[in-house]
Amino acid sequence: MLRASSKAKNENFDLSLIIGKAGDGNIPHGALLVAFAEAALGADDARLADTQVKIRAAIGDAALVDAAAIVATFNAIDRVADATGIQIEDAKAQSTADVRAALGINAFAESRGEVADPRAAQPAPQMAG
Repeated sequence: MLRASSKAKNENFDLSLIIGKAGDGNIPHGALLVAFAEAALGADDARLADTQVKIRAAIGDAALVDAAAIVATFNAIDRVADATGIQIEDAKAQSTADVRAALGINAFAESRGEVADPRAAQPAPQMAG
């Protein structure tokens, strides 16, 4: 949606920011927001507290709440999709092919439909008889 809305507004975001490219991705406070997302999903409480302070100072309390809600939502959506094995729809796969290739997302097994079935590693139940 960010990509589509940015095209509609003639904005040019560089989403490679999310895979470690330096800079802000042409997104206001982009590097800070990515640092917050990484800290929120990590195990370093000091880093998280530091990024929270920086966001509050740079863009305010409401922005911190919004950023936290977005991180939580995307984390939950990914977990649900991974847990259920949901595959990307054909139309979305076609419309996002270029950005997925540019970001290296296609290298992940899940993006190729190779989600491991946890039942495959378990022996079949034995019938008593």
